[in-house]
Amino acid sequence: MMRLQASVCRGDFQLTLNTELGPGATGVFGRSGSGKTSLLLALAGLVPSNALQLTINGEVLIDTAAGVTPPAHRRGIGLVFQDHRLFPHLSIEANLRYGLRSESGPDFKEVVDLLEIGDLLQRRPAACSGGQRQRVALGRALLAAPRLLLLDEPLASLDRGLKRNILPFLCRIRQRFALPMLIVSHDLEDLLSLTDSIMLIDHGQLRGHGSVADLAQNPDTLELLHDCGLVFAVPGQLRDRDDQGLAWIRPHGASECSLATGNCEAGIGDQVDILIRPEDLVLARPGLEAQLSLTNRIAGTITAITRSAQRCLVSIDAGFTVPLLAEVTERAIERLSLREGDAVLALCKAQALHARPLG
Repeated sequence: MMRLQASVCRGDFQLTLNTELGPGATGVFGRSGSGKTSLLLALAGLVPSNALQLTINGEVLIDTAAGVTPPAHRRGIGLVFQDHRLFPHLSIEANLRYGLRSESGPDFKEVVDLLEIGDLLQRRPAACSGGQRQRVALGRALLAAPRLLLLDEPLASLDRGLKRNILPFLCRIRQRFALPMLIVSHDLEDLLSLTDSIMLIDHGQLRGHGSVADLAQNPDTLELLHDCGLVFAVPGQLRDRDDQGLAWIRPHGASECSLATGNCEAGIGDQVDILIRPEDLVLARPGLEAQLSLTNRIAGTITAITRSAQRCLVSIDAGFTVPLLAEVTERAIERLSLREGDAVLALCKAQALHARPLG
């Protein structure tokens, strides 16, 4: 368990947080300039803070009020920058060994094998691709035996192909090391595959903390999520491919329902996240969808209808491990007479779904 209180000034900008985070990985999400990176830099000791307190499992790592303000290299906090910041004049092995701080830390070979960088050890950073340099930066941070790992936009500088390659390594780190992590990203899709919960920050203030479904069902945060690109993930397993090129995925928790997508690079049997945008779901009353051409038809029950100033979001229990979120107009809700507890069908095109392999 991690307790975090922060007050950070950078010029005219003020960041204020006071929250408790569970174990595992927490995403830090919000608009550009909201204070996400400022938070990481303050925790790492790279920018000053007016007030900062960080406690992990009851142990105080930082408490400015009590005079506990160790220098950056003694905080037990690892930080991986978007631009890697490897030493260009050192070999990859020397860069990795620079991170070694303690005999109690991870084994050097274990980290190298986990990140599959053994064949890079004698190279210089300039001779490595962006994805390879990112893995080296991750390895260097892990070898420092941190109590907390901070990742600043770990996928932002990578194109789609490199993102696809680096994501499994980030998932491996999360699964292998019992490390609390804070991961900053402006891309909600990236965070959904890497984190257990989201901190939503706007103009230096914590606007909400929890799952995307929980945040989306709060009128105060729905608009902000939408402006930042609201998407949610349904975990599942790729079960089959048909002769039309569609991949059929069984969502976790579903006994019969399978979802089809034409956008999936996983193999049969792989665990995937099905990424869905609420505006791509169309709602219908059961029995009234026969003439529609949409491939995916998901039966469920409405559990909540959230209204903000500009939109309505319908939450649906379809028996999956996460709720479905459908954005509809107020007019559609009235026309279909939708209410909590009603049976409903959520429909969408196969091409609207994107399934991303995990691990």
